[in-house]
Amino acid sequence: MAEPTQKIPEQAQTGIVYQNRRYVGARETNAYILFDVSKSFNINLYEERFIFDVLQIDFYYLAIVNFINTIWDVVNDTFTGVIVDKTRTRWGKFKPYLMGLAIPGTIGTCVFWLMPVFFPNKDGMDVTKFAVWLALALIREGGETFRGVATSGMLATITPHPVDRTRLITKANFFSGFVEKLPEIVMGLMIDLINHNVIKLKLATAYISMGLITTITGGVMAFYFFFVTRERVLQSVERPSIMEGFRSILNNKPILLITLSDFLGAFSINAGMNNYLIDVLGSASIKKVVGIPGGFVSNASYAYVTWMRKKFSTKFLWIAGGNFSDFLMVGVFLLGSIGGIGKKGWYNQVKYMLPILMAHETLAMSVYGIRKVIPSEMYNEAMDYCEWKNGFRTEGMTGTAKGLATKLVGTVSGTIKPIIMKKIGYQQGQLIGTQTDKTKYYLFAMTTIIPVVTGLLSIGPKCFYDLGGEKREKRYEELLERRAATQKVLSKGEDAEQPELPSQEL
Repeated sequence: MAEPTQKIPEQAQTGIVYQNRRYVGARETNAYILFDVSKSFNINLYEERFIFDVLQIDFYYLAIVNFINTIWDVVNDTFTGVIVDKTRTRWGKFKPYLMGLAIPGTIGTCVFWLMPVFFPNKDGMDVTKFAVWLALALIREGGETFRGVATSGMLATITPHPVDRTRLITKANFFSGFVEKLPEIVMGLMIDLINHNVIKLKLATAYISMGLITTITGGVMAFYFFFVTRERVLQSVERPSIMEGFRSILNNKPILLITLSDFLGAFSINAGMNNYLIDVLGSASIKKVVGIPGGFVSNASYAYVTWMRKKFSTKFLWIAGGNFSDFLMVGVFLLGSIGGIGKKGWYNQVKYMLPILMAHETLAMSVYGIRKVIPSEMYNEAMDYCEWKNGFRTEGMTGTAKGLATKLVGTVSGTIKPIIMKKIGYQQGQLIGTQTDKTKYYLFAMTTIIPVVTGLLSIGPKCFYDLGGEKREKRYEELLERRAATQKVLSKGEDAEQPELPSQEL
C-alpha cells in the first residue's frame, strides 16, 4: 500500500503548477518596463491647460467635438473588437496592430502638439481650427481603439501564468515610477516660471517642445517592446463567431462586474486638480511638492502587494485601491471649506491647502501599488476565465465592450463638463488667480467632493466579486491542464478537439 504521506495535496499541486514558472525573460521584462514608462512619459496631465491657454478652443466647440467623437467611438468599437478577435497571423493576434499603428500614432500625437503652429493667433470660435481639431480627434480615436484593444490583449497573453504576470506588472510599475513622471514635473515647473515671468519663453513654445520630445521618446520605447515581445497563450484555431463572442462576454462574470463598476464610475465629473492648483492656488508645481512624501510611500507600497494579495480578498483590495483616495478627498473638501467663500476660505490659501493636500496624497499613495496592480491583474484573469469557460479567448470584443459603456458615459460627462465650466463663470485665457471667488470655490468643489459623489455608485459592483481564493485556484488548475493537453496534441500535428469545458459556474 502506498504511503499516504507521499501524495502531494491538491492545493500544493496547484501551487507548483502555476507559481514556479517564469516565461518572460530579462530582455522582454526590461522592454515591458520601458513600455510601461512610455504610457506615462508625457505631458497629458496638462493637455486640458494646453487647450484652455494656448489653443483656446471655445468650450461650446469642445462640447460638440466630444459629442461627435462619442458617436464615432461607438461606431468603430462595434467592428474593432470583431476584427481583432478574428485575426490569426504568424506573428500572433495582436502584434501586427501594435507594430503597424506605432509610427502613425506617434505622428498623430505630434500633429496634436503642433496645432498652435498651424493656427497661430486664431480665436476660440475659428471654424477652420475647429474642423481640423475635430478631424484629428476622430482619426486619433480610431487608431487608439485598435491600439488599446491590441495592447490589453498582448498583456493578457504575454505569459500563461497569473503569478508570472503579476510579477511582471508589479516590477514594471515599480521601476517605471522613478522616471515616468519626470516630464510632468518639468512641464509644471516651466508653466510656473513662464506665468510668473521668471523666464522669457512663450507658453506655446514650452508645450510644443515638451509635447514633441515626450511623444517621440515614448513612441520609441513602446515600439521596442512591440518588436521584442511575443504572445504565449495559444489561441483557438477556429475563430469565434460574433454571437459566440457576445455570449462569452455575457457569461463572463468578472468582466460584467468590472464593466459595470467602470460604467458607474464614469458618471464622475471632475474639474481637474491642475485647474484648481493653477487658477486658485496659483501654481502648477504645488502638485509636485504635494507629491514628495507620497512618492516614497508609493514605491514602498509595491513591497507588500504580494503579501496583501495572499491575506485579503480581491474584492477588498479592489475597493481599497480604487476608492480609498475618494474617501480621503471628502475630508479635504470639509477642511478647505473652512472660512467660507472668499479670501478667508482655506481652499484659497496655500498655507492651509499645501499640508492638507500633502497629507491626503501621502495616505492615498499607501495603496498605490494595489491600485496599479489589482485592476490589471483582474482584467487579465477575466480573459483566462473566458478561455476556461468557453474554450476560446475574445480579448478584442471584450475589450471594446468593456470600454464602450464607460466611453459613452464618460463622453457625456466630458460634454457636460465644458458647459459647466462656462456656467460657473470660468474665463479661458485669464491670468492665474484672476477668476472670481465664486468660480474658484466651484473649481475646488469640482475637484474634491463632486467627483466623489458623482462616482460613488462604482463601489456597488465591487461588493459582488467572489471569484478569488479557492475558486481561482481550481479554475487555473483546470485551465493549465487543458492548455498542456492542447499543446501536446498540436505539437504532434493532430487536430485539437474541443476542450472539455466546466459543467458549472465556479
